[in-house]
Amino acid sequence: MSFPLLPVFNLLPVSSFLLPAPSLVPWLIALALNTVLAAIAWFAPKKLLTPAGLLHAWFLGVLVWGSLSWQGYLVVMAYFLLGSAVTRIGLAQKEAEGIAEKRSGARGPENVWGSALVGALCAVGVLLMSWLNLPVRPWLVSLLLLGYVASFSTKLADTVASEIGKAYGQRTFLITTLKPVPRGTEGAVSLEGTVAGVAASVVMALVGWAMGLISLAMVGVCVVAAFIATNLESVIGATLQTRFSWLTNEVVNVLNTLIGAIAAILIAQGLSL
Repeated sequence: MSFPLLPVFNLLPVSSFLLPAPSLVPWLIALALNTVLAAIAWFAPKKLLTPAGLLHAWFLGVLVWGSLSWQGYLVVMAYFLLGSAVTRIGLAQKEAEGIAEKRSGARGPENVWGSALVGALCAVGVLLMSWLNLPVRPWLVSLLLLGYVASFSTKLADTVASEIGKAYGQRTFLITTLKPVPRGTEGAVSLEGTVAGVAASVVMALVGWAMGLISLAMVGVCVVAAFIATNLESVIGATLQTRFSWLTNEVVNVLNTLIGAIAAILIAQGLSL
């Protein structure tokens, strides 16, 4: 049995496995798998996570698998691996210029939740829907899944745009004034970074589609939402982040992914009118 997200376009069938009866089995699998992966990561020569970051990533992985099974899990894993890989592009140059990510790109707890908090909340929302027998449940699940994929499409777009811009951006401009600024400046954008970010959002959205979480038509919605959110994040960086100490990169990342998820949901609903 399947349910459409938008009746007019029949864009997103939701498979029944996404709304399973409550069971301990997925959680036991999640605990075992993430413990094994955490052990491998702990002894790996190249550290993609700090020890604390590894613990938080373990918890995130268990939560996502228990809520969205392996399909949702592969989405967050794809983001993590792609995001970690692109952070290391031109790393020596970026470190020499003082614009590289701290700890050579190794993710800490703040990075884990800055990137994945919104996606995790969407996953928990889907889990709650499996416990509640509501008439609007299929519709809400569809929107939550779209928000889940869009949040990671947005974050990967932001990460790739930033890292490629810092490594290869020839001309970098402040988004609010379009005046040239040094690479790595908060709120700076470049053509190279922007194009790379759009491509990254396409890749991430296609992963969500391949996992059956969104329809192919919704890939475009995720890409547009990611573009909107990434540029708004640059505006926030150029205007507010330098004024308020509490507005850290991690807080801005949460806002970025939240804007991406909400934008995707609003665009999807707008298309149904």
